[in-house]
Amino acid sequence: MKKTALLFSIWIGILCVTVSQENRSLILPVDPVNQAALLGIGKAFLNDTYLSPLRYSGISISLMHDRIKGTPHFNGCLLLQQQFLIQTAITKNPTASASEYYGDLDYRLTGFYPLFAGSNLRLYGGGGWEASLGGIYNVRNSNNPGSLKVSTNFNLSAMAIYNWKIFTFRWQLSTPFAGMFFSPEYGHSYYEIFTLGNNKGTVHFGSFHNQQALRNYFSVDVPVHNITLRAAYLGDYYNTDVNELVTRIVSHQFMIGLVVESLNFGGKKVRDNPSLPSVYY
Repeated sequence: MKKTALLFSIWIGILCVTVSQENRSLILPVDPVNQAALLGIGKAFLNDTYLSPLRYSGISISLMHDRIKGTPHFNGCLLLQQQFLIQTAITKNPTASASEYYGDLDYRLTGFYPLFAGSNLRLYGGGGWEASLGGIYNVRNSNNPGSLKVSTNFNLSAMAIYNWKIFTFRWQLSTPFAGMFFSPEYGHSYYEIFTLGNNKGTVHFGSFHNQQALRNYFSVDVPVHNITLRAAYLGDYYNTDVNELVTRIVSHQFMIGLVVESLNFGGKKVRDNPSLPSVYY
């Protein structure tokens, strides 16, 4: 009887371990995602000597989607950030006798690796890739009214996240160190470039000697009942000096929006998952 009871206990133990392993195999891991949609308004300053020697200033409005996702890389320590920014500005010269309109689409993909992790403070360093497409339109000019702004760069980035009581503060800096950007020569018309094919000297290697840029992003998250609000400051500085032409675009914006934390998954992780049942499959 003792041998029978012992064998029965061992059999029950093996069965429980097998069932628990099967249950664990159904619960597939997913990576958390923190994402926010923010609307910003502020001030923009435009200097483009291809269009005018004067500085134009005015109101700037933007829409940004900010997404940070955990990854399985580097033992699950690497964070992957995507930022998509749409920015517009309506500006005037110092005498308000002419206007310039500015628009830009900017996408950034950045990886962050933790350098320090304390109880409330975390520091990250990393880098990534950026692509930007935009332009400036001057209503006064007749021959060359527009200036195209296209660039792609590899960026260096740093980020700090600090938790204090119910607030979460974040400070992020990024700057390009190598890339390419478009700029015509002085007096070089876009008709020559795109119609006649005279595009020599319009694409340039960009680095610190002819392209300087900095994005300064500071935010604070505040939970309010079942939602989380994010208030932020976004400062963008972009400067190029090539072909006897200087471009300087500066903007300061206050932003506000909503933040959500989610678990994004698909494929086999959706079907037959007892811990995360689907309403569709």
